[in-house]
Amino acid sequence: MDWHRYRFHSVWRLDAAPREVYAALERAEDYPRWWPQVRGVGPAPAPAPGGPDASADPDRADPAPDPAAEAGASDPRRGADGVIRFRSVLPYELVVTARQARRDPVAGVLEISMAGDLEGWARWTVCADGAAGSRAVFDQDVVVRKPLMRRLALPGRPLFRLNHALMMRAGRRGLRSSLAAHGPLRNGLWPKSPAMYRSRRPGD
Repeated sequence: MDWHRYRFHSVWRLDAAPREVYAALERAEDYPRWWPQVRGVGPAPAPAPGGPDASADPDRADPAPDPAAEAGASDPRRGADGVIRFRSVLPYELVVTARQARRDPVAGVLEISMAGDLEGWARWTVCADGAAGSRAVFDQDVVVRKPLMRRLALPGRPLFRLNHALMMRAGRRGLRSSLAAHGPLRNGLWPKSPAMYRSRRPGD
């Protein structure tokens, strides 16, 4: 067993139309408004020339299957980057650089690849649930790179999984409240202007 690797699966049932849920999840820069554990979303810095090639690392998480790519489909928004900071109950912050891997409103799929403290991928799949509701399915496959979490991999694993579960529970509650209060949000994974990014400071 790889103690540094985590696979997560969560299902959120929401009282909103799939297009509204998809639009909210697509607006990653708005996550800090309704998801307390997402501390900030901002633009990614330019990569350093001659940086390490993650593909050479045998310990990395397997890439997510991409049916659209296998079918030859192209996504004009593929490759948009951002930096996400999040912190749940345990006293550590995770910072990842996220790159959009798939955006498919028809299939209800939003997928990113991640590097940094977590390396791997995460995907939302949104579909109808009943006459007026939606089901948002979150899947994630990552390898932990943060040194503290790697040192505590074995004794800390149950706590790390609980930490994630509490974060997902708070996110579901926050999105439900946001959808009820504000309705549909405008489209776009990353905003065009850095001034539009939101950041949540510890203690906010």
